[in-house]
Amino acid sequence: MITIVSGTNREGSYTLKLAAYYQRQILSKGYEADLLSLTDLPHHLIGTDLYGQRSEAFQPIQDKVTFTSKFLFIFPEYNGGFPGILKTFIDACKFPESFYGKKAALVGLSSGKYGNIRGVDHFTGICHYINMHVLPLRIHIPAIHKELDDHGNLFKEDTIRFTNQQIDQFISF
Repeated sequence: MITIVSGTNREGSYTLKLAAYYQRQILSKGYEADLLSLTDLPHHLIGTDLYGQRSEAFQPIQDKVTFTSKFLFIFPEYNGGFPGILKTFIDACKFPESFYGKKAALVGLSSGKYGNIRGVDHFTGICHYINMHVLPLRIHIPAIHKELDDHGNLFKEDTIRFTNQQIDQFISF
């Protein structure tokens, strides 16, 4: 199963819109894809679900992670990196079995002109540390506010071509 992780807990984010776009594209190719928004994390995550502790509220999320074989992480640039909530999510999941030996694809986005290059590079290192296999084609989408139409669809030809290429590679990965 593919789980698409919308890597911020910001409500109404472009990240969630892009994650929903990726989900629609994968479903249209006949593959199952679940969407996990970090807005759904328990608000008390830091106090209850780290360091081997587990709350009832986090258990369904942990179950989804456990049964996922491929993760597509989509995350924005926050201060030259990625959101802290994404790292906290990784830290809250059981280690090492949650991610060990599983596959990942990475998509960075930003409102600026670099598409979160540094954040994607940093998160790649974390994926390697937790022994995930990362798809070599990592996508960076700059100026995300100019890439999505009113219906949450990408419309620029180059971006559509690259994201479709990544999706096709990820399905066969």
